[in-house]
Amino acid sequence: MKKWRVVVTDWEYEDLRYEQEVLHHDSIEFIAAQCRTEEEVIAVCRDADALINQYAPISAKVIAALDNCKVITRYGVGVDTIDTEAATEKGICVANVPDYCKDEVADHALALILGWTRKVALANQYVKNGVWDFKVAKPIYRLRGRILGLVGFGMIPQGLNEKVKPLGLEVIVYDPYVPEETIRRKGAESVTLDELCKRADIVSVHVPLTKSTAGMIGRDQFGQMKQEAVLINTSRGPVVDEDALVEALSGGLIAGAALDVLEKEPIRPDHPLLSMDHVILTPHVAWYSEESAAELRIKAAMGVADVLLRGAYPKYLVNKQVRPLLSLRDHT
Repeated sequence: MKKWRVVVTDWEYEDLRYEQEVLHHDSIEFIAAQCRTEEEVIAVCRDADALINQYAPISAKVIAALDNCKVITRYGVGVDTIDTEAATEKGICVANVPDYCKDEVADHALALILGWTRKVALANQYVKNGVWDFKVAKPIYRLRGRILGLVGFGMIPQGLNEKVKPLGLEVIVYDPYVPEETIRRKGAESVTLDELCKRADIVSVHVPLTKSTAGMIGRDQFGQMKQEAVLINTSRGPVVDEDALVEALSGGLIAGAALDVLEKEPIRPDHPLLSMDHVILTPHVAWYSEESAAELRIKAAMGVADVLLRGAYPKYLVNKQVRPLLSLRDHT
């Protein structure tokens, strides 16, 4: 009996037990790889029926070399490692896991907002260096009554919107893909990106990385922000023009930033952000909890099982344009 070949292109977990449990079936051959380049992916995955991907590049070149692939799932919300257009043209389903860490990322964004506005990290640093003086944290402003601008209004920022309501923050939103009525129903105000930048005391970024969002927060946007504004980013590093951010911080155009993601990760040792007291950095950890990590891995594997074992579209199908090319049944 021919077996479906399922390849994990790369992974950074201690094991693959969740994936193996979901895909434990007589008709599946499970292969764990650690590919880093296009050539490595092609060598391992050329005759694979399904891929589970983390960071390895699944480019148009790679997809062109995949002879049997029917589905590619990704560990995460974003699918920027995968050329979805090339996959669609070849009749390959692309799936993600859009809901596995919605609470965690909203919680982390809130932690960065509170941590920066109350100067927690800065005060901690001074105390540990022997300085006991509240004035090192000046100025701190009352949170109630200030304006939080959400760039994007998907599941995560909608969750953050609910979490900040008891804090007395006014919420404004820029998201051209969400109806104004929906935003208003959630107790927020729909605005343009320019208006958000001008009015917000805190700008929190929550958009996926696409061709249209890369660098969308750049010099023009920083130039419109209040001098006391702070930028929060828990989405993708390249959504923010990092050079423009460094310039804005160095020149005093904005007051500070709290970032969980950067253009290139890990951060290089000589990066100017590392020497800035008014910047908080965390190592792309917003997604993580023990529960979310398990959920991510299970759901990524289930996307493969949907296609190979059930003959259905993955529950979290990204490239819906592939439907006319295939005869899979709807996910139930």
